This record gives sequence, structure tokens and C-alpha cells, in this order.
Amino acid sequence: MFTKILIANRGEIAARVIATARRMGVASVAVHSQADMQARHVDLADEAVGIGPAPVADSYLVGRRLIEAALATGAQAIHPGYGFLSENPDFVEAVEAAGLTFVGPPADAIRAMGLKDAAKALMEQAGVPVVPGYHGSAQDLDTLSAEADRIGYPVLIKARAGGGGKGMRLVERAEDFADALAAAQREGQASFGDPACLVEKYITKPRHVEIQIFADAHGNVVHLFERDCSLQRRHQKVIEEAPAPDMPPEVRAAMGAAAVEAARAIGYQGAGTVEFIADGSGPLRADGFWFMEMNTRLQVEHPVTEAITGLDLVELQLRAAAGEPLGFDQSDLSITGHSFEARLYAEDAAKGFLPATGHLDHLAFPEGAEFAHGDIRIDSGVRSGDDISPYYDPMIAKIIVHGPDRATALARLGHALDRCEVAGLVTNLGFLARLARHPGFAAGDVDTGLIERDSDDLTATPDPSFEVRALATVVASGMIDPPRGNDPWTHLRGWRAWGMGSTPVDLIHAGDTLQMQIAPCDEGFVMDGTMFRLRRTEHGVILSVNCQSETLRYHRKGDTITIFDDAESHVFTIPDPLLGEAGADQAGDAILSPMPGLVTLLRAAAGERVEKGQPLVTLEAMKMEHTLSAPRDGVIAEVLAAQGDQVQDGMVLIRLEDPDD
Repeated sequence: MFTKILIANRGEIAARVIATARRMGVASVAVHSQADMQARHVDLADEAVGIGPAPVADSYLVGRRLIEAALATGAQAIHPGYGFLSENPDFVEAVEAAGLTFVGPPADAIRAMGLKDAAKALMEQAGVPVVPGYHGSAQDLDTLSAEADRIGYPVLIKARAGGGGKGMRLVERAEDFADALAAAQREGQASFGDPACLVEKYITKPRHVEIQIFADAHGNVVHLFERDCSLQRRHQKVIEEAPAPDMPPEVRAAMGAAAVEAARAIGYQGAGTVEFIADGSGPLRADGFWFMEMNTRLQVEHPVTEAITGLDLVELQLRAAAGEPLGFDQSDLSITGHSFEARLYAEDAAKGFLPATGHLDHLAFPEGAEFAHGDIRIDSGVRSGDDISPYYDPMIAKIIVHGPDRATALARLGHALDRCEVAGLVTNLGFLARLARHPGFAAGDVDTGLIERDSDDLTATPDPSFEVRALATVVASGMIDPPRGNDPWTHLRGWRAWGMGSTPVDLIHAGDTLQMQIAPCDEGFVMDGTMFRLRRTEHGVILSVNCQSETLRYHRKGDTITIFDDAESHVFTIPDPLLGEAGADQAGDAILSPMPGLVTLLRAAAGERVEKGQPLVTLEAMKMEHTLSAPRDGVIAEVLAAQGDQVQDGMVLIRLEDPDD
């Protein structure tokens, strides 16, 4: 076994690998960009080496610096984590040429699966079922659109080097094909340096079911059962579970056997995932699933497999890379219970899941295990006080639960999400909690279109209740804490010679100004004519109204108050009375950048008439494209950005005016 390894990654996965290495007595070396100098994974490692500026192209993607760091610190192996260089065969060969061990599959296996078109051809030869589509080399619009017509709409365009939903577009009408292809090609080039795409038949009620496989260097290959990853937004996974709901044993066996054959066909070693698309229009069938792609690395959702098998996949990776045999075969493996993983992201679900950046003023999770087995497990690479930057994936944490059955595990997931607290930036926490309680999901009726079909309900933020507004008002008034000291005058809050007085409190919530009056009384407080009581506990603040009690939590930083009502976060701001109304743009008259990003496409010119919903600007942020459309009919009065510009959050890009202005 190795005595020291270098983790060529950052954030949550780097911290995850460090945790297992420490349990095994293996020293760890972290790498970091200038933006990550004080990151959590750096603090957790035994050593750390700086590798360059914040952009990934200048740091985490510079293989030479990673290898130099490993050699300089005496590491014998490099664990790539996931993303970055984890599926780069040239990097694997460079690692091995330097006399180091790559903790992952051989370069040839990565190459075989790296391009979707070549991978599908190889799988067909191995007898693995493949979705009908065009996987040829021609990339001109005429050829690809003709192939889409032949296959029949709807079709899915995929960047052949893609992954994680990047470079993927669903096209339902022939007239939309050209724009979708161009967008997929741009995203493929930006994310993978390869604009080539393939076209496949889109299964109308698809389920995304993947098989975890593991192989050693001695010819042993097993599958560790399946994960259902059908709950997706923008082709990216949101909640994963293992095993898949309503999975017949014969389908599990057939899918597992196909995954093992896929691994054997390319001489695979280490942990990998074979992803299938299954027909979810009825019960899963042994002839109703098709190969989609193979991820030649550890997956983000690997903890749910660990939960139901009791295995540590990172430990297995290290042992296999060190030349050890698996030590078990397929008959030794079984499924215990059920597990879910929810991905907590800094993103705005109500705005199309746009990534958010900012400062983590406060971050708290329910009590549980960390990077280890447990009924509740939290895997996170950040802490309170950290920043979520525009340079990297905006994941905050993975909340993993395990239970004896699916219903129990799902109930634990909802409870765990309710106990999470994030203040300082926008997250998808409330969305995840609503999704975890979706009746279709609870019944196991899942497919990749579920979130889109019910997006309005899932992304709608509820208005703050009376209890939430009352707690925010008490906190803003300064009366949340009991008076200190023995001075009797400090105990006379709101006292007047002619009786108790009320205190006016103004708060801004979701752009609206709330004007409240609060008055203390012997029993507690009165607001809007309603009396309520407050009592602090170790779990939060119990607020009682009309003999009914609710536990809330809160965080205050300066003039910003965040009230946590289970998984819903309500943010209130105390306005500065010395500042007047900000000269904001009239609603609908300006298109603002919703995040820091790069303008990759501009379809607007001053004087041009536009219609509501017409695409005008395409922004790239975190290697994903986001299209901004006209909010109403009008005429473009001014274009304030150019193609290729790097723009900031809130920057005005285009101004509109009425046709007669």
C-alpha cells in the first residue's frame, strides 16, 4: 500500500479522499489554486502545494504542475477525484511516465469510453444494447439534421466528449435543431475542447439507471448494483438513490451483466459507472434499457452505493491501484436497505437553476457522520466563512441518508434537509425539500422529466408565515435577547408612562418593504393584533401563537436576518433610513446579467424590434450556457455588452424601450 498520495482535485471530493486515506494510515497531499489557499481540503491534508491562479485552466488542469507537486512531496500515487483531469488519458500516461501510480483505469480504457460515438460502437460490438442514433464523424448541419429527421423527433444532441449534462440539448421540433446544435457545439468546445456532437433518439419517459462496477488488475470484475439518477434538472443529477425503485431482480441481473461486459471489453480497472437509459413508461424490462455512456472515474453519487453495500469505494480504489485483488466476488455482495443523496448547490432554482456565488455567512448541518457510513452522512468541502466562487462547481454539500427501506430513508432525507442552514447566498435547499416530498417521487414514479413537468410547484418559494415575520421583527427590534444586568430601566422595554408602547420595524423581503409594529407585553409580544411568545432552546426559537408552537432558527449578520423555517430560508434586510430609493431600472426595461459570466453569443442590435421570449444573449458560467431572453415586446434602445465580454452579476446588458419612444 502507498504511504503517501496526492489528490489532484479540490473541495468535497478532495476532502472525501483525504478522509479514507487517513483511516488507512496513508498521508495525503492537497493541491490548491490561489483562490483555494484557505480551503477546507487544504486544512484537512497532511501537506499542501500551490499550483497556480484561480482559473482551472491555469491550475487544476495543468497536469505538469500536479505531477511536479507529487514528486516534490514524495507521493507515490495521484488520485484524480472526479472532474478536472480524472478522465484525461494523456494525464494518466504522464503520471505513469513520471514513475507514479494513477488511481484509476488505464489510459486505453479511458480513451475507449472518452468519445460517446466510439464508445457506443464498441459497446455494440460487445453485445451491449445501444440507443438508436447517429454516431458518425460528419458534423455539418445538413447531415446531422437529416439524421435527426431519420431517427424521428424528439432527439437528443450530445457533445461526444461530454458529461455532467454539458453540451446536451433536447430538440422536439426540426425548426429548433440548428440553434440547439450550435449551442451544444459551443458548450462542448468550452467544456471539453471538442465541439463534435452525436444525435440520439430521445426516450419520452426515460429513467437514468447506472451500474457501479469495480475491477482489479487480476481480471476480477463485479458490479455493486444500481443507482437511479432520474431526478435531473438541465440534464444534471439532483437526487440519486440506491437501489432503483421497483427494480425487478431479472432486470438488475441483466443490467449488471451488461455493465460487467462493458468493463471487460475495454480492460477496465478500478471504479467506474456504466450509465443506461431505461424505458420508464411501464415496469422496467430486461429488453428495455440501452447503454448511454461510461464514466471512467468515481461518481459524485458514490456514497449511496457505499451505504447499501457497506464498502468504501475510495479504499477499494487505493487497494486496486496498489495491485491488491478485490478479495470478494459477485456472490459475496448484497443490498442492505435504501439510500438517497441530495446535492446542495449555491444556485437559484426559481431562476432556472442559475449558479450563485457569494459568501457563506453561516452553514450548519444535522448531526451525522462525515465521509463515513451512517443514517445521516454529510460530505462537504466548505465551511462557514468560505466563498462560493465563479471559478468552480457551486456544490456546498451532499446530504446522504440510509434506512432499512425506501420510505424510511426518504423520510430521513426530508428531515435532514429541514435541519440544514445556509445564510449569505441563494441555494436549492428549499427546492430539494419540496422534491423529497413530491408524491410521485415518494411513490417511486420517477423519470428524467419529473422536475421539468412540476417545476412551477417545486421552485416556488412560499411566502413567510406570521411566525417567520414575527421572529424577524423581534430580531430586528433587538428584543430577541433578554435584558442584561440589574438596572431596572433596561427591563422596561417599550415602557411608557401611560402604558406599553409599540416599536415600528421596517424590513425588506423579496423586494417588498414590510412595515410592522411590535409591542412587548407581560405574556410576550403583540404584532398585527396577535399575541405570541418566544422561548429559546438548544434547537432554535419556539414561537407560540394561540397555543400552537413552531420551532424556527435564525442567523443575523449586520442588517441581514435569515429565518430558517425547516428547509425554507427567508431573508429580511433592515433598510438604511438615510438611503432613498435606489435608481433601479424599470421592471422589464433592462436585461441584467444574473451572475458573473462570459458573453458567448449576442443576438441584439440597437434599434431592432424584439418579441417577448426572443433569445438575445447567451452567457457561459461554470462551463454551462444560459440564455437570456427579451422580457417583453419592444425595441432595443442600447446594447451595453459585446460578445467576448466578461460581465458581473447585476450588470445591465441590454436596455429596451417602447416602439414609440
